Amino acid sequence: MTNNDVLRRVRYIFDFNNGQMVKLFTLADKKVNQEQISVWMKKDDDPKYKSMPDVMLATFLNGLIADKRGKREGPAPKPETELTNNLILRKLKIALNLTSDDMLEVLQQADFRLSPHELSAFFRKTDHKHYRLCKDQVLRNFLFGLQLKFRGEK
Repeated sequence: MTNNDVLRRVRYIFDFNNGQMVKLFTLADKKVNQEQISVWMKKDDDPKYKSMPDVMLATFLNGLIADKRGKREGPAPKPETELTNNLILRKLKIALNLTSDDMLEVLQQADFRLSPHELSAFFRKTDHKHYRLCKDQVLRNFLFGLQLKFRGEK
């Protein structure tokens, strides 16, 4: 999945408007304008489409965490310069305060079966022997499950 796809889906799940999107970036100490957001929201075949850098999606997800869980004391956490599906999944888990059981329920709503052991492998350190890379299919189904949970529609 591209960063733009993830941004579009998260925006749809929580029904954010451009103003709310700008606010989420501001919570992570980054200034963006509505024009930048609309360019990232464009479809891939639109001539005005621009790919969203990893650091910007990481900033957005940090802002989502601050919005949903409350802003931490001190400076905002530094956004990662390279994002993986594992990190995106972790940030969504933190933002929504989900337990592993909650995440498995979300995946089940999307008719995607995953064992607790497979899920925990996504959150291990990369050098751990049971670490597993989160593929696009898992992230896509997790986002779809969130859509069903928060919007109640397909």
